[in-house]
Amino acid sequence: MDMTASAGSVVPILTAEGITKEFSGVRVLDQISLDIQPGEIMGLIGENGAGKSTFIKIIAGIYQPTRGSLRFQGKPVAIPDYISAKKLGIAIVPQEFNLINPLTVYENIFLGNEIRLPSMLLDKAKMKELAARQLEELRMPIRVDKLVSSLSVAEKQMVEITKALMLKARFLIMDEPTTTLTSHEVEILFNLMDQLKSQGVTILFVSHKLHEIKTICDRVTVLRDGVLIGIDRIEDVDERDIARRMIGRDFTQVFPPKRSSNPSDVVLEVRGLSIRGLLKDISFDLRHGEILGFAGLVGAGRTELAEAVMGLRRIDSGTIKIHGQPVTIKTSRDAVNLGIGYLSEDRQGKGIVQDFTIPENISLISLKRYIQGPLIDKAKELERAEEYVKTFNIVAASKKLALRFLSGGNQQKVYLARWLDTDPKILILDEPTRGIDVNAKREIYEFIHNLSDRGISCVVISSEMEEVIGLCNRVYVMREGSIAGSLEGDRITEEEIMFYATGIKGKKN
Repeated sequence: MDMTASAGSVVPILTAEGITKEFSGVRVLDQISLDIQPGEIMGLIGENGAGKSTFIKIIAGIYQPTRGSLRFQGKPVAIPDYISAKKLGIAIVPQEFNLINPLTVYENIFLGNEIRLPSMLLDKAKMKELAARQLEELRMPIRVDKLVSSLSVAEKQMVEITKALMLKARFLIMDEPTTTLTSHEVEILFNLMDQLKSQGVTILFVSHKLHEIKTICDRVTVLRDGVLIGIDRIEDVDERDIARRMIGRDFTQVFPPKRSSNPSDVVLEVRGLSIRGLLKDISFDLRHGEILGFAGLVGAGRTELAEAVMGLRRIDSGTIKIHGQPVTIKTSRDAVNLGIGYLSEDRQGKGIVQDFTIPENISLISLKRYIQGPLIDKAKELERAEEYVKTFNIVAASKKLALRFLSGGNQQKVYLARWLDTDPKILILDEPTRGIDVNAKREIYEFIHNLSDRGISCVVISSEMEEVIGLCNRVYVMREGSIAGSLEGDRITEEEIMFYATGIKGKKN
């Protein structure tokens, strides 16, 4: 196991020596020591709560270590803030976006690094030109004068990547950059990473996807419970080796056995649903206790469809029936009252409240059940939260800790618990395992199957092909705002999904 630098006399670009971090007396990193070489792609992997995010935030100047030190290009450095990291040539593509919604794409890309004319006015034309050129290299057709608030999660991800690339960083941290990207977009990103590597840029690549680590990385670092488990050359380990080190035991089947559903037992019926410029004549059925998948490329309209059913978008035409009865859904409250829940793909923007505790987040929608007289019954709220903490295996130093201090996977479990507290009959899960490690994914998958066993009908929207294939008995494939085709049973394969998603098969728009 290669626990040190392997490049002879080459000076590491980054050396961590005994990095330890504690929050309120709880140790989340314990004496992490490692070298990262110039021009290598180092994988960083571990379960949610293993300390990955804390470690990269220390390198990026967002957190300060409790103990330990860093050397950058052979010299001792203190990185008190993100600006200091940027001056050193360290940039981060964060898992949770640091974009300002009311600003345009190019304004976000150049925020804090604006280009000015000799008159000191902003050179907007130059910034637009450079931003457009970089986005073109990423093969992402986003208008640079478009507001960030109107972008999909995948488009926001590409803006974050562009923003980091504009800094001409020598050390680039990528925190789960592929979570909302299709396989085609991941291929484009990996080609770009190879280009950057050939130019001498070092990349620290954080991912939960073991096959991606194997594909793109030179070495892989594994953390578990804040401790460095090992650093290996990628050719010396396979995916099962990495998974074993992550979870400390043998890796087992990720997906539980599929359940079948009765075709005649329709719970939700959507017919001819259209939204001008977004969705065209969408029709589908959801059966009792079914796990139904929606696949498609970025921009296909899957999230927009979920938001329409949830009352978050105004429908221009079409009908929705629940148990055969026509319903009108104009607001999310209407949807909740009808027994529909929606786990948004944008956990930070539309989901959790980072400064609220676990009980406060869980009770946010179902608060009326905790009201006693003029006050909230905090004891009842906490008791209910403790049940969910056990059910979902939520790891937190304290239930009264603000959610911002929890890992992404534990935040996602709290978010799911919130919707279950509304007693939904239909649950729409949009990218439910985004930014979640392999073991936490398995827990989420098992819980989705448990919901199915309890008669709750689930819609799973996912950019991860294996997730749709492994979970769902039926899959609708969307393209350009329409249903391109549907697949069932053995026909649910990556090839068939891509044929419909890219227009090789299915109706033409």
